[in-house]
Amino acid sequence: MSENTTVSMPLVPGPGVLSAQAAASEASTTFAILISLSLCHFLNDMNQSLVPAIYPILKESYHLDFGQIGLITLAFQMTASLLQPVVGMVTDKRPMPFSLPIAMACSLAGLLMLSVASSYPMILVAAAMVGLGSSVFHPESSRVARMASGGRYGFAQSLFQLGGSTGSAIGPLLAAFIVVPRGQGSIAWFSVAALLAIVVLSNVSLWYSRHPAILVRRGRRAPAVIPASPLPRGKVIGALAVILVLLFSKNVYTSSLSSYYTFYLIQKFQLSVPHAQYMLFAFLGAVAAGTFAGGPIGDRVGRKPVIWFSILGAFPFALMLPYANLMWTGILSVVIGLILASAFSAIIVYAQELLPGRIGLVAGMMFGFSFGLGGLGAAALGRIADVTGIEPGARVCSFLPLIGLLTALLPDIEQRTQAGPGAARTRKGPAAL
Repeated sequence: MSENTTVSMPLVPGPGVLSAQAAASEASTTFAILISLSLCHFLNDMNQSLVPAIYPILKESYHLDFGQIGLITLAFQMTASLLQPVVGMVTDKRPMPFSLPIAMACSLAGLLMLSVASSYPMILVAAAMVGLGSSVFHPESSRVARMASGGRYGFAQSLFQLGGSTGSAIGPLLAAFIVVPRGQGSIAWFSVAALLAIVVLSNVSLWYSRHPAILVRRGRRAPAVIPASPLPRGKVIGALAVILVLLFSKNVYTSSLSSYYTFYLIQKFQLSVPHAQYMLFAFLGAVAAGTFAGGPIGDRVGRKPVIWFSILGAFPFALMLPYANLMWTGILSVVIGLILASAFSAIIVYAQELLPGRIGLVAGMMFGFSFGLGGLGAAALGRIADVTGIEPGARVCSFLPLIGLLTALLPDIEQRTQAGPGAARTRKGPAAL
């Protein structure tokens, strides 16, 4: 009996082995979810970046001024700005896993409308539809990224943001090769990317709907318990206000460059539209690289140092940009993109630590309000460019990163919530969602 027992025991994995196997399987699964989210963020933002990328075509075809171009940006970004915080608050209370493919379907409809738009009002409606898809996609996908992070919140947000930033960089390049030579109707070809994203997001939604945190929420009759913030309410509100102002400076600057950089290059250096699109691609590619770098660095050294370096560190280069020749314009724009973009993932995770349990609301505020403010700034810069010219407008815009000095007002919450080198990974489980 005992001999049989001793012979058979090695054939049965012990609890520790089973636990390790389950952990490895879970880690593999969640990394696949992060990759899927990053891919869909890539496809979503690639399609969205077509809107500013085709501005030269729309301006010429419909005889638009810079103010009207700014209003297109405003229509696109204000739909996301107004709705994202609302979507975030609603889904904090009642998660909606299958809202992700529905969001992408809205973007698909906007792209198809944009490809056949025959009037300026229809262009505005199409841009607003693309923004509507963004308003649902970003809060919920940011929540899923945190759920799949395994406690590496900065890394997860950076990987998620890498997809979006890369898509934003690729969009203008594709526009230069496809939309510029073939015309407005070729925008419909990008509906294939939206359809692929719908398929992938349907699989992500299935994982999301089966996550233990969601199953627990469905079984509760009482409202979910929201973890307490590490700071008093007044300080949390003040810190969030500072964060939104910092994002305003960052997003107005990047949105203005994205919207008007090609016009600036064409007017100042007499570049062709494709050549200007290549330089815009270089700038947006630098934004993608900086976005990915900021999260893991923030996991190691803290969020606030990354925010300090990112927003304020870009200021001297931004000041030099309006006075540079063509070669240095390209170099400086890449440096600015790398430095300025590194703050975004760190800012999101910092805000999530300020408001634990309000992941959707935080994502809605960060993506929604900040990009909406960026749209307002881009519209205002368009009006300035109409009156004074695009080069003086660029000089005014160069002072925006100076607002980064307000980082000094942010509290050091990581000293309150972290206890050691691995503290960035301490908030796990449904309570952190």
